[in-house]
Amino acid sequence: MDYKITLTTTEKKAMDTITNDTHEWIKNAVQNRARIATEEIIAVLVTHCNANSIALATGQEAQVQQAYDLKLVEAISSEPPSPPLS
Repeated sequence: MDYKITLTTTEKKAMDTITNDTHEWIKNAVQNRARIATEEIIAVLVTHCNANSIALATGQEAQVQQAYDLKLVEAISSEPPSPPLS
């Protein structure tokens, strides 16, 4: 998926003091946060599946989908984000 953000001139100047590639820095920050969220979701799923003798899906994509299917996690609407349900 592609996302577009707009920085003010001041924000761009501030970013220029910490990176020579703002686009790559933003991409890395978002991908790393997604990795952390994936790990949190899978931890909740594994705990739930082990406690309830449910077969665990194979692979990260399938496991995240399984967590959604089992209603262990849900997409955020307009409320601030919080860790996955435990």
